[in-house]
Amino acid sequence: MTPPRWADWLLELFVAPHLLEDVQGDLHEVFYKQVREVGLHKARRKFIWAVLNYLNPFFIRRKPREYSQPTNTVMIRNYSKIALRNLSRHKTYTFINVSGLAMGIACAILIFTLINYHLSFDSFHSHADRIYRFVTEQHRETVSYKPNVPNPFGKVFRDDYTFGEKVARIATADGVLLTIQHGQQIRKFKDDVAFTEIDFFDIFNYPLRKGSIKTALADPNTAIITEKMAQKLFGDSDPINRTFRVENKIDLRVTGILADLPPNTARRTEIYVSYNTLKQYDEWMANEEAWGGMNSAMQCFVRLRPGVTAAQVEEVLPAYVKKYRPTNKNVHHYKLQPLDDIHFDGRYGGTITRRNLWVLGGIALFLIGTACINFVNLATAQALRRSKEVGVRKVLGSVRGQLFWQFITETGFITTLALLLAGLAAWALLPFINDWLGAQLTLNPFADWKPAVFLPVLGLLVTFFSGSYPGLILAGFQPVMALKGKLSHQNVGGFNVRRTLIVGQFAISQVLIIGMIVIANQMRYSTQSDLGFNKEAVVMLPVASDSKLQTMKTLHQRLTRIPGVKTASLCQAAPASNYNVWNTSPRYDNRTEDEAFSVSVKAADEQYVPLFDLKLVAGRNLLPSDTTKEFIVNEMFARKLGLKSAQELIGKPLSLNNDKLAGPIVGVVQDFHDRSFHENINAVCLMSASDRYESYAVRIDMKTVGPTLAALEKTWSQMHPDQVFEYQFLDEHIANFYRTEDLMLHVVEVFAAIAIFIGCLGLYGLVSFMATQKTKEIGIRKALGSSVGQILWIFGKEFSRLILVAFLVATPVAYYLMNTWLKSFIFRVDLGLGVFLSAILGTLLIAFLTVGFKSAKAALMNPVKALRSE
Repeated sequence: MTPPRWADWLLELFVAPHLLEDVQGDLHEVFYKQVREVGLHKARRKFIWAVLNYLNPFFIRRKPREYSQPTNTVMIRNYSKIALRNLSRHKTYTFINVSGLAMGIACAILIFTLINYHLSFDSFHSHADRIYRFVTEQHRETVSYKPNVPNPFGKVFRDDYTFGEKVARIATADGVLLTIQHGQQIRKFKDDVAFTEIDFFDIFNYPLRKGSIKTALADPNTAIITEKMAQKLFGDSDPINRTFRVENKIDLRVTGILADLPPNTARRTEIYVSYNTLKQYDEWMANEEAWGGMNSAMQCFVRLRPGVTAAQVEEVLPAYVKKYRPTNKNVHHYKLQPLDDIHFDGRYGGTITRRNLWVLGGIALFLIGTACINFVNLATAQALRRSKEVGVRKVLGSVRGQLFWQFITETGFITTLALLLAGLAAWALLPFINDWLGAQLTLNPFADWKPAVFLPVLGLLVTFFSGSYPGLILAGFQPVMALKGKLSHQNVGGFNVRRTLIVGQFAISQVLIIGMIVIANQMRYSTQSDLGFNKEAVVMLPVASDSKLQTMKTLHQRLTRIPGVKTASLCQAAPASNYNVWNTSPRYDNRTEDEAFSVSVKAADEQYVPLFDLKLVAGRNLLPSDTTKEFIVNEMFARKLGLKSAQELIGKPLSLNNDKLAGPIVGVVQDFHDRSFHENINAVCLMSASDRYESYAVRIDMKTVGPTLAALEKTWSQMHPDQVFEYQFLDEHIANFYRTEDLMLHVVEVFAAIAIFIGCLGLYGLVSFMATQKTKEIGIRKALGSSVGQILWIFGKEFSRLILVAFLVATPVAYYLMNTWLKSFIFRVDLGLGVFLSAILGTLLIAFLTVGFKSAKAALMNPVKALRSE
């Protein structure tokens, strides 16, 4: 049932090529209509006459009018004028597109800057591919990962093997007291200090501005400082050969000035002291025979010789365990960690994982993609309005390519404006992002080639992906149908593609919303649950580094006499703490070997248990003592021993640290969380040991917190005038356990809000399209008596279905992702039905508010006006 082929030949012969497709389409439509009305035979005859009537009587081939080909400059100028005219005429359309694209692009710029910053960490060192850090896997009842090795490891490895071109140890002391005297004025503050072997500066590229790197740290009591630290310590005066004091006991002479550390290095210490000074600061860390334990401050780096692999080195390292730790139940496995992995491996204290960076990159792509999708939705919704414009242009001689580039030019204007706004927004937000993340992100396309390439490439890609589909649709309109107003929504892409894209948008949005709810619930659970002790209104003050026992006792008594102080305790650390933690293997009931598990030891006086409201389930509290004579353990200690009741522990002997600390167990306390909720409750042992006290725990009355803190500072400073006073509330310290999760929560909140906003723009585009396409339907329904509510439901049921479908897609994905995330917590919330119901109800509410105005406007439209437009 096809038209006569020779009739098409006539058209090809006499009709200009640029009009042939449109003419054939129009005449074929006439033919099919005639087939339905008069049958195939008569339709063919009518089709022949239609062709002959279309052609002029003399069968003269009609040619398009000859035009001079405009230059590229003229075409671009014309495109630009028309684009600006269209954009200024439809301000709402322009605003929505620009705001959506700008928000997505701004997020992409910030995420790109963050990824670029992290991936550049320590990449500037020479021979970075041959630099490694020695790390330790500790195998007890579980495996733990430490970024350090025993103190003598570096020296022994350097002496025994030639694998390393350079080997260097570095022991970092955090927050040490620094004192500088300027005439009669004494300045004091706290900062980090690293005791460093000189080969460290051969391994790493930290250039020296003044002094000689070979001799600067050759002598004891010498130091190298950065330019920034020199300004902080000595102002504008020459720092070379100037002295400062560490912990009121070590005088250091400045022998070199380092260039300021770049922001993209894991090493942030700005004071480096000769390694042979370490013994004056900490004799145990300087002990070349101390294989029995490890201090996280001690690290060792190596630059391997060319051709030597990490696997070759790791093959010989087990020999050190057999030689120096043959009977220790805490089995060490020494490994090499590549330099470019130090910043990313969370097991060894890495800041961020590469997986998280790729997740952020995926979020950036998603936000850009959804912004482009919204542009497509809105552009195709506007396509029917521009159909007659396209028809006129085609009749006047415009070809498909010209129309396509016309629309691409309009998209380019929108993208350029969005890119400028996004760049300004990203630049303005960077200081807040840096404060928030504790980073040093910079965005300077003139100083770094990566953003200089990224920004224009991003603009071109957004322009292409946003403008291509609408441009192809508009350029593909048949002029006859466009001028007759016979185009329908099928000609502008239909609903199916748009529906699919919007379902995808809202599925991702709901995944983010569910993630936000789960993380918030877990954070609330972690910080507000009963920890097994009372953390409220407790202030932790430091024990001064030079404090003697009598000084500590005197200050303790003076603190308890301050109005507003309820009680105070001398201790090593709070019940839950990430620092000042000592783990060792216990020996119970005079057994011949240490137990297979480790115990977390906390030195504390007799006020510790009542101050923190620890619950005794058996036995009694510690008696006043300055030395270790007895122990209190927790219920987990009994469970790890396999005992049926805590009462069985009372009176049994216990020894720690190779029998150096021994005494009976006199009490058992109820289990309390000694670490974060990421970890299980450990076996804990409390004991009196004045030589290990490092903190004063002070419970205060929060009604008089201001005057009480001032009195605490005054009293403490009177006893230690040459020290720096610091304090921290215990609940703030515990909140720091979850700093990463808190940061993640805020990031997810921001991205969820942006994703919802962009998704709502897409929904608005769909409703706009529906309102345009259903104008006549709404007019007829209203003329036949439909109410406003019934008209609104036409729109409501459409997006409700889409959101429900998106929810069905998002639910299993969100469940899997959040269940995986929650596995990092030993103590965690359940993924209940309420989480998912909250997400869908919240999304529906936001969607109703988004489409309400446009839907109501369509529902309230005058039906006469709608029907007259037919």
